[in-house]
Amino acid sequence: MKKLIKPFCLLLTAGAFLVASCSDDDDNNAIDYDTLTLNFNGLENLGDDFVYEGWIIVDGSPISTGTFTVDDDGVLSENSFQIEDDVLDAATTFVLSIEPAVDSDPAPADTKILVGDFSDDSASLSTAIVGDFTGASGVFILRTPTDEADGMNNGNDENGVWFVDPSGTNSPALDLPELPDGWKYEGWVVADEGPLTTGTFTAFDVADDANPYSGSEANPSFPGEDFFMNAPSGFTFPLDVRERTVVISVEPDPDNSAAPFTLKPLVGTAGTATAPETHSLGLNLSSLPTGTASR
Repeated sequence: MKKLIKPFCLLLTAGAFLVASCSDDDDNNAIDYDTLTLNFNGLENLGDDFVYEGWIIVDGSPISTGTFTVDDDGVLSENSFQIEDDVLDAATTFVLSIEPAVDSDPAPADTKILVGDFSDDSASLSTAIVGDFTGASGVFILRTPTDEADGMNNGNDENGVWFVDPSGTNSPALDLPELPDGWKYEGWVVADEGPLTTGTFTAFDVADDANPYSGSEANPSFPGEDFFMNAPSGFTFPLDVRERTVVISVEPDPDNSAAPFTLKPLVGTAGTATAPETHSLGLNLSSLPTGTASR
């Protein structure tokens, strides 16, 4: 019996050594993680086709921190993410983008909406990556140029909104920052039944991208819309724009929603006077999302 016990003890000892050695190796190779916590105000539901995705910038390169959605109440599907602690510690900036829900591109999309640099363990996030809207301003007129054959005014200028300043020989009327790729401006008139687009645009001195409701005459070379034709279901045309809210929003491009996006830097109210009287657009910076990223 003694001759059997001794070799068996040696095997146990060797086995214990192997287990201990493996355990030591695992400990030496273990990856430590830390938590990135996100908090936002003003983000909206993107629908089924898009999600939000966080990114940290490390040595000038973006690293994804994960995707999430936002419901109609602004609640995030997830607001904390586990990131390798060495990577998170090395991050200098946090960026939030809007991405396709089914996305084969590992790089961030052009539609980056929030950004902030880390100071110690927190980054305050703003829409500065979209543009600086603190000095934005604008005017608009009530006029119906697409219903004016041979320049003859038909006396129905209350049915159109155009972002132009007639005092400067039809000068651009919007003082807004140039947008980066992935974003477009869009004008809106808020009718009793809901908002109606005046078209998307990126330049202020050319026609916008569409004229779905305008008359048969040519569109002028600045953004705007007349409301005569093709009224959406539930709406009645011609639309009297007087005393209605007029909005300039910033929309993601591509955009899967027919409603205005959360970024609405300029808002005004149309008065009763038609062109050449102008109506002012005021700052609406409270519509711009904000947030923090904490590590």
